[in-house]
Amino acid sequence: MDIKFKFPEGFLWGSATSSYQVEGGIENCDWALEAKNGKVPFCGDACMHYSNYKDDFDIVESLGHNAHRMSVEWARIEPTEGVFDEKEIAHYREVIQNLKSRNLYVSLTIWHFTLPVWFYEKGGFEAGNGADVFTRYALKVIDSFSDIVDDFATINEPMVWTSNGYIHANWPPFKRTIKKHVDILNTLAKAHNNIYKKAKEKNKDLVIGVVKDNIYFEGKNFLTKKIAKFLTWFWNDRFLDKVAGNVDYIGLNYYFHSPILFKSNGDRTDMGWEIYPKGLYHMLMDLKKYNVPVTVAENGIADEGDTRRTEFIREHIRWVHKAIEDGVPVIGYSYWSLLDNYEWALGFKKRFGLVNVDYDTMERGIRNSAYAYKYICEHNGF
Repeated sequence: MDIKFKFPEGFLWGSATSSYQVEGGIENCDWALEAKNGKVPFCGDACMHYSNYKDDFDIVESLGHNAHRMSVEWARIEPTEGVFDEKEIAHYREVIQNLKSRNLYVSLTIWHFTLPVWFYEKGGFEAGNGADVFTRYALKVIDSFSDIVDDFATINEPMVWTSNGYIHANWPPFKRTIKKHVDILNTLAKAHNNIYKKAKEKNKDLVIGVVKDNIYFEGKNFLTKKIAKFLTWFWNDRFLDKVAGNVDYIGLNYYFHSPILFKSNGDRTDMGWEIYPKGLYHMLMDLKKYNVPVTVAENGIADEGDTRRTEFIREHIRWVHKAIEDGVPVIGYSYWSLLDNYEWALGFKKRFGLVNVDYDTMERGIRNSAYAYKYICEHNGF
């Protein structure tokens, strides 16, 4: 079969996971604490990826991926303030080395939303030394894994975390305060810049970036285009502008099209989100101004019946190809997620995985869409 959309040699094809969402057994972080308080669903055993990672990576390898994005759990690595658990660090080294033994590129996210209880109870990033505490942890992670990791992302989706925790109040710490949202976003940017500079002083060859959640805001007339421009700055650009110059790449997470004051009639996912593949193209084009490589770190669909996932993947990747043609240095695409998992305040209700998880037996079942994606990975296009 002819390949119409061929990608550059060495393009990274993979999927992603997040430690708290898949590992299971993490009881010393803010989300576990607030689950006990009845404010969020229990995560519990999650997918038992902590113990089953080898079997899960067998699936990754069988699906033709050449890259994998994962995160480490802060509460495991630093369970007590300033005290690092070398056994947990050794565990994560085994996990990463298992991926490397399969010749997979490994992208490691240092912080993916959850906070150790000790940090959370001190105020987390609201505390005056929050940036310093996070910097200490992040540098420990980089020192521990720099010899076996291909790139690091300091922070995942800062706007999602701050908006849900400090505006919508549906994530820990359940507050409604724009000022804290703004202050903490500044703190996260400061911490990233500190981490980048200190890590680079020690090893200039490290590859360090951030993973940013961007939304395609669309207006149809003069007024709504002005609103869309402001929202694009507020949500997409504001954080990136603060760390520009201290990133070797940007990871883009794309899920949303947000039409301004007009109704869009596109098909919707099980999350109720509109499926709008061209929005990924617009978001990639918007990142061109930062003059660094870009990877699609997350792009996925909640689709329990697996009836739309294949087309979703193909259409979004088609627009990635168009962005490359138009000069965006895109180096990879990572589907969210490898496994069905804990979807934060929604618990286990939504199914994003290439792989179905039976939460009663922990059995894995590869979905048909995963095989369609396998074809793309193995042929470097479709």
